[in-house]
Amino acid sequence: MSKENKSGMLGLALVFPSFLLLLGVVIIPIILSIQESLMNEQGGYDFSHYIALFTDEVMRSNIMYTLQVTIVSTVLVLAISYGVALLLRFSNGAAATWIRRLYLIPMFVPGVIATYAIISMYGNHGWLARFFVLIGIESFPMFIFDFKGLILANLWFNIPFSTMLLASALGAIPNSIIESAKDAGAGKWQLFFRFVLPLSYKTMLVAATFVFMGVIGSFTAPYLIGPNAPQVLGVAMQQVFSVYQETAQASALAVFMFLLCSAMGYFYIRTMAKDAKEEAARAGH
Repeated sequence: MSKENKSGMLGLALVFPSFLLLLGVVIIPIILSIQESLMNEQGGYDFSHYIALFTDEVMRSNIMYTLQVTIVSTVLVLAISYGVALLLRFSNGAAATWIRRLYLIPMFVPGVIATYAIISMYGNHGWLARFFVLIGIESFPMFIFDFKGLILANLWFNIPFSTMLLASALGAIPNSIIESAKDAGAGKWQLFFRFVLPLSYKTMLVAATFVFMGVIGSFTAPYLIGPNAPQVLGVAMQQVFSVYQETAQASALAVFMFLLCSAMGYFYIRTMAKDAKEEAARAGH
């Protein structure tokens, strides 16, 4: 046996355990879920459960509500995270120093604990409401158990990770580029739109992909502080599966969520592949 064949077999042997794990944990469950989602009450196969997702008023409102929460959360997380990352990159003041020390702390707080902390702080009888009573304000607006509470929780869970990614991308921009642009007379906005943003937008796409997938598949915070109706798809799927015992309909919901995440992943992969081809073409010239 040649040395190349031995190396190839060794490589396959090293990859095979990971492939088996991927097969058992991801691929086979996906196939079984798709099969179960297509099974009707008569034992045949059709798209009735998928049709119900868009014809049933409750399911349709859950889908629209989930997309609304996901899109708003993703946009706000990216905007705030990018602003914080810019502050960490281009500022050396006291505020940037403290943010640099503290912004990663939420990543190490378990989701259940963080959710109950939000309830204790922003609930109708929470710490903030009690403080308002002490200063003579008895009417406290509702922050949780509705759309605002889910947005607040998603910001808490996703801003630290997105800021870490974006700060790393901004930190990789050479100071020489920034200084050269300033010496050439570029203003702050020109510097941002012509140099900083083009050199960091790929990482922004990565952050957007992770935030979108994390929010659309979230369960803990929506289950504890989300409204009873409409519900995000993760909570709705749990209700359909455990309360109504409709496993096929729950599988259809799971497959639909997977398709939504796959669409976001496809957009990201296609954009990265297009940029890679353009960079290869420029390198060839």
